[in-house]
Amino acid sequence: MLRDRRILITGGARGLGRAFAEAAIAAGARVAVADVLEETGRATASEIGAVFAPLDLASCASIDACVKIAVAALDGLDGLVNNGAITSSGGKTLEELDPETWDRVMAVNVRGTWLATRAALPHLRASRNGRVINIASDTALWGAPRLLAYVASKGAVIAMTRSMARELGSDGVTVNAVAPGLTLVEATEYVPSDRHQLYVGGRALNRPQVPDDVCGTVIYLLSDAAAFVTGQLLAVNGGFVMH
Repeated sequence: MLRDRRILITGGARGLGRAFAEAAIAAGARVAVADVLEETGRATASEIGAVFAPLDLASCASIDACVKIAVAALDGLDGLVNNGAITSSGGKTLEELDPETWDRVMAVNVRGTWLATRAALPHLRASRNGRVINIASDTALWGAPRLLAYVASKGAVIAMTRSMARELGSDGVTVNAVAPGLTLVEATEYVPSDRHQLYVGGRALNRPQVPDDVCGTVIYLLSDAAAFVTGQLLAVNGGFVMH
């Protein structure tokens, strides 16, 4: 399905990012995983047969260097999965949230997504079959409380996806967003059990969500099957949010 496609996945050291990388490789792609967690990222890349590139999404220089490493190792780039993100604001009300945390979340999740796409764009254009997948969150669709900075950042990612799709359509580059529900990964271990139960009980499919539940949608959007799909948001949450 993705035979010989060259894919860069940010935040690929663990969790959803690693699952996306494994699924892409299984579908025939060549993959570079990028992450600020260098030791974990290198171990993941070695284990799954990917290339590793260090990445700090808060740093423009680091983003540019990461893309250069990936492009050199893969001999080009056909797809970018903007999965890297931080939460940081979990459990805090809007009054408890401090401006420094807000700025950090926005710098990584919003500005980082834009800058990674900008850095990859010349190579995605050159592929003549470019794909950008922005990983959003269904928290932005239902307004999850005590998570304001993260929710706002993912709402911005959804809006950016549509604007990017309009701008890049003439280049043959599609841009779509995927909004997973609360997924059982390392990054969500901090989430209280009552929030997990809220999700499970509120889904049309009443069970916990795991990384594999999201992989099929990402692989589809990277593939030729989605060649005429752009500017779309696909919520993958077992029916917790329907839109």
